[in-house]
Amino acid sequence: MLSSLRISQIYVLDQDQAVDFYVGTLGLEINTDQDLGFMRFLTVNVPGEPDHQILLEKPGPPAMDPATAEEVRALLTKGRTGGNLFFTTADARKAYNDLLAKGVEFTQEPTEQPYGIDFGLRDPFGNHIRVAQMVPAAS
Repeated sequence: MLSSLRISQIYVLDQDQAVDFYVGTLGLEINTDQDLGFMRFLTVNVPGEPDHQILLEKPGPPAMDPATAEEVRALLTKGRTGGNLFFTTADARKAYNDLLAKGVEFTQEPTEQPYGIDFGLRDPFGNHIRVAQMVPAAS
């Protein structure tokens, strides 16, 4: 049966701007950047974790026609495409302050949760991102 999840996908409006944000601001690294002719296949990953990639895909062919792509772009800018990413960090408050200094748009400040401390932000396109400092699981 299934053995792993390799690539997850979110929509972005501009792949170069996505690289600026995900690599330049969040500190991810480019895994794959290939011009396939019909699309640019662009993935990023957390440094040291190349087996878990995020495809930064522009709405459009070959997956959708121009009218559908326009609808997806409109929903994306409203934060309504369902694009969500969840990252972990060793120090949520430090990560929050580092990202705050870089001008990131936050949806929630660091908050104590039963599972740890987490906060929310949005990428430049409307996708929701959560970052959590997890407490060790009880044994």
